[in-house]
Amino acid sequence: MLEQLRQFPVFANVPDEQLQWLIDNGEEQRINAGTVLVKPGETVNHLTLVLDGRIVIDTGQNGPEDDIAVYDKYGILGALPYSRMTSIPNRIVAESTSQVLQVHRDKLRDMACLHYELTEVLVQQMTTRVRNFTRYTQQEDKMASLGRLSAGLAHELNNPVAAIVRSAETMKAHLRATPDAFKQIMHLQLADDKVDIVNEQLFKKLDQKALQLSLLERSSYEDELTDWLDDYGVDSGNLDLVGPLIEFGFTTDDLNWLLDQVGPDNISGVTSWIVNNLVTQSLVRDISDASERIGTLVGSIKNYTHMDRGAGKTTVDLGEGIRSTLTLLDHKVKGSKVTVMLNLANDLPAVCGWPGELNQVWTNLIDNAIDAMPDGGELTISSEVEHHNDGLTFVLTKISDTGTGIPDDIRDSIFDPFFTTKEIGKGTGLGLDIVQGIVNHHNGSIKVASQPGHTEFSICLPIN
Repeated sequence: MLEQLRQFPVFANVPDEQLQWLIDNGEEQRINAGTVLVKPGETVNHLTLVLDGRIVIDTGQNGPEDDIAVYDKYGILGALPYSRMTSIPNRIVAESTSQVLQVHRDKLRDMACLHYELTEVLVQQMTTRVRNFTRYTQQEDKMASLGRLSAGLAHELNNPVAAIVRSAETMKAHLRATPDAFKQIMHLQLADDKVDIVNEQLFKKLDQKALQLSLLERSSYEDELTDWLDDYGVDSGNLDLVGPLIEFGFTTDDLNWLLDQVGPDNISGVTSWIVNNLVTQSLVRDISDASERIGTLVGSIKNYTHMDRGAGKTTVDLGEGIRSTLTLLDHKVKGSKVTVMLNLANDLPAVCGWPGELNQVWTNLIDNAIDAMPDGGELTISSEVEHHNDGLTFVLTKISDTGTGIPDDIRDSIFDPFFTTKEIGKGTGLGLDIVQGIVNHHNGSIKVASQPGHTEFSICLPIN
């Protein structure tokens, strides 16, 4: 056994008598493949040295692809000196028939007092494990955020893309009717000054914003315009005249003015020509609005990921990051019937930090707030400058929701790794742990206050 322990690279400089202490205080076991050493949530009571075989920590769901950590021959896992770990949310299982040496955690206190070199290398193992765990949790949270944002971005892009395709197809069909409208125009007898007057009136209407009418108001306008067009024998052919006229604010008074300018013989052709231009303008406006929406979304994701900047510390506009995050989560806000109140001071100073990390903070906190209001509610985000007595200046950002609140008995646990109140498959328990780590990385602080109907997270970040 001593020779086997000597094969562990970490024990290269540990005296034989200290390794012998491990042997004397441990228990050698042969574990069959598939045996579960620790179930999810159970207490981890032993320091485990893998003498042969393979031990893995996994989620216990989908096979090898769900392995979180793998310990082959000469691997060390489980309880370690000074570690605060008592249990894990995953399982520890033997992937193959394995031989292990296990030491109960109650013996580790004596080891720390008696054997410095052995304790030192095991503490180093613990710090390595913490670094690996932190890297893993951050990567998991980034992937979870990426998944949420990708789904949201795809959903948000679908609407403007569909609008562009729909408008383009309508434009094709509309242009096929242009030759008939052109024939009518060619038969008109209008002086140049009358044409200029009609054009001037048309462009005034094109520059106006679309009217916002109730159903009752729109129905009333439709009846009035339809009766006017029938009274003066305006032939619409296959073209809907009334809809575009209402959209651009034409009334019967406008049509009477037009009749005075062009006369009864020309009114049908002129009206059809005007409507033809209105329809074209409407389709172009729809395509322009949809394209602008796509541009806004692309700009938001670019700002969110900071893909055009380096990975180092830089000045960060918190308001810009919060707005970009809200844009990318807009589909979830609308789907949850949540009202967003955004109160960001106009004179917010920039803070010094890592933009990508801070955007993760906003994503996790806003996402959690929305989840806390499944039946709708109000999400309030505010930021303001705060001056402390020590002369330092901070930006205080508060994110609050009107959900059910956080029970008192779990409030102290919400920042713990893997702690979650969400259903299985809906929460990893990594979000708030990552949030706290990022805020600490920026030398800031995060606090939570909660009662039924009001939960508020306060994030205080220094400017420098």
